[in-house]
Amino acid sequence: MRPSLLAVGLLAGLASACAAEPTPAAASTGVGFDPIAFFTGHTRSRGVIEDRSGAPAEQIVTDSIAEPDAAGQLHMTQMLRFQDGTTNRRDWLLWRTGPTTFTATANDMDGTARGESTGRMFHWSWVWARSRGNPLMNLTMKQWMYWMDDGSVIIRTAVSKFGFIVAEVTEQFTHPGQS
Repeated sequence: MRPSLLAVGLLAGLASACAAEPTPAAASTGVGFDPIAFFTGHTRSRGVIEDRSGAPAEQIVTDSIAEPDAAGQLHMTQMLRFQDGTTNRRDWLLWRTGPTTFTATANDMDGTARGESTGRMFHWSWVWARSRGNPLMNLTMKQWMYWMDDGSVIIRTAVSKFGFIVAEVTEQFTHPGQS
């Protein structure tokens, strides 16, 4: 007897969702991570994109400049440079919606990102609109940010389409000049 395609898809989606979600225990206690405070100023990341089998596929470098406005909203411009020489500019607007909750929009986002800080960990998800007006090109981005003792932030992103992880990205963000 052959299992139905729907049943296989549901099981695969459930398995990948369970495997990808970190537990709150992964966040250490102490001062909470504030993405507005961290990303204010100049940050830079270096990272790797892995294909769905986990093999490194490409390197990525991100330079970001961000300033808060009088209302406390963070305006951030990111320049993403990929190993193949292509670039992408992402313009963010990030604001606090509660003591540990945040919302953001971006020029290449469908809808809004919503996230929450738990200790030194921040988690949010958003939809990357790869081709405006064509929702079939959209990808779901689930990001976990881990604020490290050295002041850097490690970001792990699961990129999915229709519930299936198609790539994962690991980046380390620092403030230039930070040791």
